[in-house]
Amino acid sequence: MNRSIARKCSLAALLVLHASSVLAQASPFAVGASAFQANFLVILTPVAVIAVMALGVGAWFNRISWSWAAGGALGILLVFGAPQIVAWVRGLAGV
Repeated sequence: MNRSIARKCSLAALLVLHASSVLAQASPFAVGASAFQANFLVILTPVAVIAVMALGVGAWFNRISWSWAAGGALGILLVFGAPQIVAWVRGLAGV
């Protein structure tokens, strides 16, 4: 009789531990969002390189203002640095 109780208790403990490990996984939204972000940055990298070249040439030949070129470069910096910026702000907030 004692062995069957011990088996049932160990089985219950095993199920509780397994359930907690399953619940500790990331949400499907977080996984999908991070996958989208990675794919978006892979696609956007060559576009950003061409945009920086076009902004530089346009400003060099005085076709656009240097402030437009700097603004474009700042925008590209924000797009590629967004994960680090979010991590920094969350660290400041203690989240």
